[in-house]
Amino acid sequence: MTTARVWFITGASRGLGRAFTEAALAAGDRVVAAARNTEPLAALADAYPDALVPLPLDVSDRRAVFEGVDRAAAAFGRLDVVVNNAGGLLYGMVEEASEEQIRAHLDVNLFGAVWVAQAVLPHLRAQGSGRILQVTSMGAGGGMASVGFYGAGKAALSSVSEALAMEVEPFGIKVTVVEMGGYDTGLFTQGTTATEALPHYGPLRAELAEMWGEEAGPPPSTAAPVIMELAALPEPPRRLVVGGRSYDQVQELNRARAGLYQAWEALSRKAPG
Repeated sequence: MTTARVWFITGASRGLGRAFTEAALAAGDRVVAAARNTEPLAALADAYPDALVPLPLDVSDRRAVFEGVDRAAAAFGRLDVVVNNAGGLLYGMVEEASEEQIRAHLDVNLFGAVWVAQAVLPHLRAQGSGRILQVTSMGAGGGMASVGFYGAGKAALSSVSEALAMEVEPFGIKVTVVEMGGYDTGLFTQGTTATEALPHYGPLRAELAEMWGEEAGPPPSTAAPVIMELAALPEPPRRLVVGGRSYDQVQELNRARAGLYQAWEALSRKAPG
């Protein structure tokens, strides 16, 4: 009989975090579900009273994260799969964003995930095992107008996570950067902070709106089976794109970037470094 795993999932009250929480519970695992507002988890907690612990937590508060992780580890005696999923979207052009908005955004999307990783590592290292899934985005490989700071936070988390993977693998801890495609998570509604729009960018905004359209994407529940399979792999990849269409787009972007480098190879080689 397979032993039930213990998950610690941030941003668990809605979207992808909620879908991952429900999938883990359905598989017979136990979950500590962290969110700023745990009220949306009440019915789920009633349905799984012995397997789900809602944990109010603001991941931007480093002290609260360390205290919360200690409570999470104590709840079921261990942590097996940590999913750094909490995040939001800062929508607006680079020039428009205020210092307060930028710092608040990165406090959650980048530093919040770092605080969680730092807090869980002593627990995972002590037990000699564990998985950390760092939820980034399929767009983290490059910037896109109007969502530059979202991409910046995810790209930084991606880079830090690759370093983390190298550092903790000797302790039996596996880290995977999970590059999520576009799912209907409510990110562009509940999870969005918008800048004060400058009129100069009106034409670009209209162009982007037409390019993106109104399709919300598939439901988060369709991504959950991939996360469950990933968490069970004995040797997981350090990076994984989640979504077939997103995989194709990432490959297309990679080819375009490689082509750009090659086009300017001669100029690059004029410097000796």
